[in-house]
Amino acid sequence: MDTFKWQGKNRQGKKVKGELTAISESVVTLSLRKQGISDLKVRKKPKAIEINIPFLKAKVPEKDVVVFTRQFATMINSGLPIIQCLEIQSSQQDNKEFKKVLTTLKEDVEKGETLADGLRKHPTVFDSLYSNMVDAGETGGALDVILGRLAFFMEKNMKLKKKVKGALVYPASVLCVAVIVIAIMMIFVIPSFQKMFSGFGAELPLLTQIIVNISAFLRGNIIFILAALFLTSFALKKIYSKNAKAHHFFDNMFLKMPVFGLLLRKVAVAKFTRTLGTMVSSGVPILTSLDIVARTAGNVVIEKAILNTRDSISQGKTIAEPLMESGIFPPMVVQMIAVGETTGALDQMLNKIADFYDDEVDVAVNAITSLIEPLLMVFLGGILGTMIVAMYLPIFKMGEVVH
Repeated sequence: MDTFKWQGKNRQGKKVKGELTAISESVVTLSLRKQGISDLKVRKKPKAIEINIPFLKAKVPEKDVVVFTRQFATMINSGLPIIQCLEIQSSQQDNKEFKKVLTTLKEDVEKGETLADGLRKHPTVFDSLYSNMVDAGETGGALDVILGRLAFFMEKNMKLKKKVKGALVYPASVLCVAVIVIAIMMIFVIPSFQKMFSGFGAELPLLTQIIVNISAFLRGNIIFILAALFLTSFALKKIYSKNAKAHHFFDNMFLKMPVFGLLLRKVAVAKFTRTLGTMVSSGVPILTSLDIVARTAGNVVIEKAILNTRDSISQGKTIAEPLMESGIFPPMVVQMIAVGETTGALDQMLNKIADFYDDEVDVAVNAITSLIEPLLMVFLGGILGTMIVAMYLPIFKMGEVVH
């Protein structure tokens, strides 16, 4: 079906124009003539040119997907057909990229595809966890229940991410401000003092001379320093993403960091138990669930531990044994999972662990913020104080000579 632009005269001889969607130009002409339109001029509407630049392409926010899932669950529960639900959702969607995805999804379902197969065509919007859970919901005839669980899971996951970002954003922003302030002092303020000192003719104190030398080095090599920092960060990013050994080394190092390592471990446990519990309770096979959970772990060390668990289960072992051997998951977590396996309530036990570790992440974030705040103040105060003292030392020295 194409869109055609047309113009002509109505029965009163008045000029009229508009657009019409049809199979061909002849169908448009025939339809308009039946309405009494004469002197017709019909032409095909040119399609809009889409410039596909990856980094400028509109993304679908996770929040939009959560809202869609929650509303979709309510509509399905109310008895509305899937196609009608998708049509309503796409019509009220503000995000153009998401609107396009939902329209395509509706068309695929209309052609006879399952909802899960349609979702799998959009992995950047609906991940494998989402599509597999929907597949289980369609198979079991409980799509509304599964969508409700998905929405709940995604809401919890968003809150967890927000907590972690909250713990990292504060120190990062303070450090950025500190670097900017120190750079301004080194590039603009210190040279002013240096000009004043050069007129004294006396030898500068050691600390002052060091600060002046650093300032001169920064002013003379600022472009090279910025270029070196950019190239170093780019190289490290490439090594991290391409080299498996380096990726494993860095991820292992992150987990063993003094303060943030503990937080990352708690986040990993909360994410693992929440995701696995949601998938198991939704009827997704345990091996498929573990495979998906491993791929969404976000850390290759944890991913390897989960994949080892999957391999052990396929050989007839329990979940608890390989998790204990990995050394990543705390003994309490492993014991609770073992109890859940034994009693046949693994999904409930996993969700209880997830709730507990959500609270633990809250406590860890508050502890990190409380610890980092005074350390940052001492660090910044020390650097700025040293610079100020270094600039005033020659003035104090001159005062002593005068007396």
